[in-house]
Amino acid sequence: MANSSLVLWFTGMSGVGKTTIAENTSTRLLKNNLKPLILDGDAIRGSLHKHLSFSKEDIMENNRLIAELCVQKMPDFDVIIVPIISPYKISREKARKTIGVKFFEIYIEAPLDILIKRDSKGLYQKSLEGKIDNLIGFSKKNVYEAPENPDLIIDTANQAIEESVRKLMDHIRQWMN
Repeated sequence: MANSSLVLWFTGMSGVGKTTIAENTSTRLLKNNLKPLILDGDAIRGSLHKHLSFSKEDIMENNRLIAELCVQKMPDFDVIIVPIISPYKISREKARKTIGVKFFEIYIEAPLDILIKRDSKGLYQKSLEGKIDNLIGFSKKNVYEAPENPDLIIDTANQAIEESVRKLMDHIRQWMN
């Protein structure tokens, strides 16, 4: 268990379904007698990393700290799932380097128009109203750099949650063997 821990680093824009897929995958892993941990980007930012803003530097620092937390937690869990926007390619590369060969970049994607329609947190509406001027991937000030070669792509515009979880579980089985 301890030395074969996987880190599934979910990257994707706000509202794409990262946390929902993480929670459903965690439930499935538990049913398969595996010990999962979710390190949700929003939850960590709201508790451990409250001092960080949404500047590029602070976003990168948040990602770095979460990667280090993954390394600390790896001995205690079979699978660590990190649903986090992680918008910058360099941050994801650094996370991969920090975590090592058990790091898997999972790109959770959907077109922007779908995300605007979903708007589960109301962030896109606030951006459209000018109340938020730096929403990652929506604001020209804060770009989202999509992964070029992720280990897995999950398209939430064309896959139901259950299908996305099934696809992820198939890969987890391969990676654990």
